[in-house]
Amino acid sequence: MFDFALKLPRRSPRAFLSIAVVAWFLLYKTLEPLSHWLVDGLPVARGSHLYDALQFFLYDTPKVLLLLAGVVMVMGMINSYFTPERTRALLSERHEGGGNVLAAMLGIVTPFCSCSAVPLFIGFVQAGVPLGVTFSFLISAPMVNEIALALLFGLFGWKIAVLYMGLGLSVAIVAGFIIGKLKLEHHLEDWVRNMAQIPATVGADELTLPDRIEAGFASVREIVGKVWLYVLAGIAIGAGIHGYVPQDFMASFMGKDAWWAVPASVLIGVPMYTNAAGIIPIVEALLAKGAALGTVLAFMMSVIALSLPEMVILRKVLKPRLIATFVGVVATGIMLVGYVFNAVV
Repeated sequence: MFDFALKLPRRSPRAFLSIAVVAWFLLYKTLEPLSHWLVDGLPVARGSHLYDALQFFLYDTPKVLLLLAGVVMVMGMINSYFTPERTRALLSERHEGGGNVLAAMLGIVTPFCSCSAVPLFIGFVQAGVPLGVTFSFLISAPMVNEIALALLFGLFGWKIAVLYMGLGLSVAIVAGFIIGKLKLEHHLEDWVRNMAQIPATVGADELTLPDRIEAGFASVREIVGKVWLYVLAGIAIGAGIHGYVPQDFMASFMGKDAWWAVPASVLIGVPMYTNAAGIIPIVEALLAKGAALGTVLAFMMSVIALSLPEMVILRKVLKPRLIATFVGVVATGIMLVGYVFNAVV
C-alpha cells in the first residue's frame, strides 16, 4: 500500500493531485472543532485565559503548518519554472521602471529569502542586472512571498492579502527605483564591482508533471523542515497574547490613535529574525486583541524585509552607506504602508 502511494504521482499525477487537494481540504475543515474537543478534554475551565490560549495553540499549529505545506507544495511546482538562472536571464536586459516592476513580481513566485541574499546579489551583478532592479527583487522576494500571501488569505481573507500584496509590491518597486536613480554602484564592495560579467542564459525545460510534483515535495521537506520551529514559537507567543493580554492594552499601544505606533513597530521588528510563517500567528493574535491593522502589518514587514541578520549578510557585498540607504528607503515605505492601512481599513 505504501509503495503504491509513492508510485502514484508517477503513474497517475493528475489523479494524485486531485486526491491530495480533497484530503487537504477535508482535514483543514476539521481543525477548529478538533481543537475545541481536545481542550474540552483537559481539566481547564471553558472561557478561562488558559483555555483560550490552549485552543489558539492547538488550532493554529496544524492550521498554519497545513497552509504552509499546501502553499509550499504548489509553489515548489511553480518554482520549477523559475530557477535562479532563469530569473537572472529575465532581469538582465531590463532597465529601471519596467525592470523594477518585473523584478518585484518575480519576487512573489521565487523561493528566495534573506539567507540567499549574497549569492543572489552576486549572481545578479554578474548577469548585468541594474542595482535598483536587483533591490526591487531582494525586497519583494522575502516580504511579498507566496507563504505570506497564502497565510494572510487563509487567516484574514482575500481583501487583506490583496492589499498587502499591492502595497508590498509598491514598496519594492519604488524603493528599488529610488536606489537605482541614486547611482550608488560605487558603494558596492570593490570585489563585487570588479567581477567579470557572465551572460545569463536559460536552459532547456524538460521537466514532466511527475518531476514537478517531486519538486513540490522536496520544497515541503526543505522549507517546512527549516521553519517549523519558528512556526511553533510564533504560535506560542500568539497564544499567550490571545489568552492573557488585555484587549484595551493592545489597542492603546498599537491602535490607530497612537501616531508613534507605526514607526515604533518598525523599530521593534528590525532586530527580530523570523519569517512569514513564524510572524503571522503573532499578527493574528495582535489583531484579535484590537491592534490596528496597519501598525501590525508594518511590524510584520519590518521583521521579514529588514531583519538585522539580513543586514549582516548583505554587509559582505554592500558598503555601509548603501545598506543605510536601503534600510532608510524601505523603512520609509513600510511606515507609509502602515499609515495607509490604518487610514483606509
